[in-house]
Amino acid sequence: MNETIPLLKTLISYNTSSLSGVNEAMDFCKKWMEDRGLDVQKHENNGHSMLVCEVGSGTHTLVFNGHLDVVKGKEEQFAPYEKDAKLYGRGSADMKAGLAAMMSAMMRLKETSPGCKVQLQIVPDEETGGRNGTGYLVDTGHKGDFVICGEPTGLGIAIQSKGVLQLDITVTGSSTHGSRPWEGENAIEKAFALYQRIKQLPFSQERSELYAQPSINLAKIQAGTVYNKVPSKCEFSLDIRYLPDQLPEDILQQINSLSDDEVSVHICNDPVNTEVDNPYVKALSESITRHTQLEKVNIFGQHGSSDGQYFTVYGIPAVEFGPVGYNWHGDNELVYTSSIPEYENILVDFAGSFSTVQLPVVNND
Repeated sequence: MNETIPLLKTLISYNTSSLSGVNEAMDFCKKWMEDRGLDVQKHENNGHSMLVCEVGSGTHTLVFNGHLDVVKGKEEQFAPYEKDAKLYGRGSADMKAGLAAMMSAMMRLKETSPGCKVQLQIVPDEETGGRNGTGYLVDTGHKGDFVICGEPTGLGIAIQSKGVLQLDITVTGSSTHGSRPWEGENAIEKAFALYQRIKQLPFSQERSELYAQPSINLAKIQAGTVYNKVPSKCEFSLDIRYLPDQLPEDILQQINSLSDDEVSVHICNDPVNTEVDNPYVKALSESITRHTQLEKVNIFGQHGSSDGQYFTVYGIPAVEFGPVGYNWHGDNELVYTSSIPEYENILVDFAGSFSTVQLPVVNND
């Protein structure tokens, strides 16, 4: 466990906001684990490197899934430092702290021989959708019975995450001289009016047990060329995070019903919807309370997306569970250092009890 914080600092020092940086850090992770007696397989897909390491044996498989990539940061954010029991740096929370603890946990589990298989997946592209990393691994057979994605959750368990529907919408108007705008039709004004109507559609008003509403972010807009001309075309982009029980095709149908403007799908990612009474979730909660001072574990729904989506497509329950961190994707990203050994101990404890979890009997009659 004494190696985990130094390992985390080294991981942060790699600028993994680019593919080349991720691949370089991936090679470091491979050597670090192999130097400690772990068997590591390297996979490649469309130029992306990823690692799979497995320890233990048995009929049940627990998957630890961690990503190395980060969003872009300032140069100084890749020089980690500690202050007031916090470790600062790009990726410290999202999610190199979780990954470092997972790597150290695998080293410990190799020595304790848990009564199950534990598979660590280190992936390269969660921040850009995960298709080339986790998506590829799962589609090529790297599955399990339960999945922990080490995203920052404050030692709570995120059993759900919203789906992602990103749209590009092109609105057309008619151009005229800027001094006589009433003779044309301003595409920017039309686009903004359409955006306001989209925010009032039925799907945007729905709620669930864990979420107050979906979210609609007006992410990009491009229109106009000069001051003295009414713009005839406006392109804008939406980032919609929809609820786990909603269907993206229904959302798209509602949006298309508003106008004849061109709507194209940029990305459509599935949600995660693990049941709150899943036996593995209950067992993980028990491991958390054993190794922290928490009397009750926070079970919640995550607003962002995660690579857990690729497992749930195959009916494999997945959760997000990670250390205590804040400001991920921000200037002062940090992780509380005391939560990292707690997190690592929880992973080891949970893996040790994984094969004893009582699953409900499925009646196929």
